[in-house]
Amino acid sequence: EVTDEDETGKDQRNTLLAYVAEFVDLFDVTIPDYYHEMGVSRFVKEASLESHIAHVKHVTGKPVVSVGRFTSPETMLSQVKRGVLDFIGAARPSIADPFLPNKIREGRFDDIRECIGCNLCYANDGLGVPIRCTQNPTMGEEWRRGWHPEKVRISKRQEQVLIIGGGPAGLEAALTLGKRGVPVLLSEAKRELGGRVTAEASLPGLSEWIRVRDWRIQQLNKLSNVSIYRESPLTAEDVWTMDVKHVAVATGSTWRANGLGRSFSVPIPSYADPRTLTPDDIMSGKRPTGPVVIFDDDHYYMASVLAAMLAKEGYAVSFITSHGTVSSWSEYTAEQTQVQTSLIEVGVNIIVSKAVAGLLPGKAQLACVYSGHLTSIPCGGFIPVTSRQPNDMLWHELRKHNTLHVHRIGDCKAPGLIAHAVYDGHRFAQSFGDVEEPTVLRERVVIS
Repeated sequence: EVTDEDETGKDQRNTLLAYVAEFVDLFDVTIPDYYHEMGVSRFVKEASLESHIAHVKHVTGKPVVSVGRFTSPETMLSQVKRGVLDFIGAARPSIADPFLPNKIREGRFDDIRECIGCNLCYANDGLGVPIRCTQNPTMGEEWRRGWHPEKVRISKRQEQVLIIGGGPAGLEAALTLGKRGVPVLLSEAKRELGGRVTAEASLPGLSEWIRVRDWRIQQLNKLSNVSIYRESPLTAEDVWTMDVKHVAVATGSTWRANGLGRSFSVPIPSYADPRTLTPDDIMSGKRPTGPVVIFDDDHYYMASVLAAMLAKEGYAVSFITSHGTVSSWSEYTAEQTQVQTSLIEVGVNIIVSKAVAGLLPGKAQLACVYSGHLTSIPCGGFIPVTSRQPNDMLWHELRKHNTLHVHRIGDCKAPGLIAHAVYDGHRFAQSFGDVEEPTVLRERVVIS
């Protein structure tokens, strides 16, 4: 492990490296800060270890391997050509695309499904559950479902499928169905494809997430059996007049404004206030008046990203969380410390273990999650980040027409992470044409 220290310390370290070099065939070099080495793209940029480890090859004259949240082949090649590294360690990029080395060797750079650095794979590993990947929905399902990251079965059913919604679930479903030889119509209400990916990737620190959209659009453009219609919102009546039998509704979800979430199982009447804006409102360009109160009952990234962004825009922001730390779920993605530090550095007022029990004139009423004790703080603008409501009205309408085979996929069915939406779009496309999905999946069973 390489650490930063004063010049004397660096000289001593280099002397040690040079001394042991003759006994070592290969130096595997990293740094002791695992949250940097394993950092998310929100806080750690690609190849960020170079300044810490670049001297090792020069000092030792031996081959060197290291990691550094590599995603692009250009960056990897740059470090090899400049003599920084001889071998590239790329665990997360290989999860996102297990055929990364082959695609580099064959010059198929456009086909590389680049890691977005969200660390969902790391989170699942830490939780002791099968590893998942936002970019690669087949990860962890190679044996259980028989999914291959590059190959799909040609569908026995070649009837046209209409997909309504061009977000992560809709794009993945269209791409996988297209690869299976199924003719697809993809209808998107807006000009831009991507749904929530497009919106969230515009937030500070999340720009690399746009690869979820861009890679799929690029691959879809190679398929002649997939037609994409932008700015094409569809009603149930529109669909009923179309010559299609199979419809997948991927219309996403919307952040709730009424407080439903972990802390409250019923809506909070006083949340229906002109001061209340949802994360969707903020991402669409709307802004509150100050001072701003953000209530995080979601505990992942959205509330902290909005708090940091608004604080940098000059708002006085109070961050209220029903947990004991900021963005507590981000402990699993190895970023919680960085998240909380970032809010402290931009002057966000952090109040933990409280829920926003209601809005009062000019104030927000806070309730201790343990004692129920009530306090209040100034509130000119209020952003509840609690839970999301499926946009499934169209699905309910279409089900009234018994000649259609209608499915809902992604957030429209069950709001979750972007990875969940991509996975569900892929699952739908993989199972299309089957009589029914298997009720028992393949598992390795050990009999003693």
